[in-house]
Amino acid sequence: MDFHAEKPIFLQIADSICDRILSGQLKGDDRIPSVREYGAEIGVNPNTMMRSYEKLTAEGIIYNKRGIGYFVSPDARKEILKVQRKEFLEKELPAIKQRMALLGLDSDIFKD
Repeated sequence: MDFHAEKPIFLQIADSICDRILSGQLKGDDRIPSVREYGAEIGVNPNTMMRSYEKLTAEGIIYNKRGIGYFVSPDARKEILKVQRKEFLEKELPAIKQRMALLGLDSDIFKD
């Protein structure tokens, strides 16, 4: 996994797991690798992985079965979509609209 400096690594890992859920690579109740397994796989300290898993657990995206491991929550996809759509509409879309206005572009460029 390639990391970039603008965002903490644990957030990039959490985003990557969410992307895998949205793409269908991970589905509800699928087991995900343990903190140590996943950390070793992508070359990250287990403490960093644990922060990612704690964030995702707090958001209801994954859950832990003690002694068994971490699993994707049944409603994970729905929760991720809700959060990411809200973030897109509130943060990214206004910036896109502003940039389009500065460049003299309007929504007609999206019509076929």
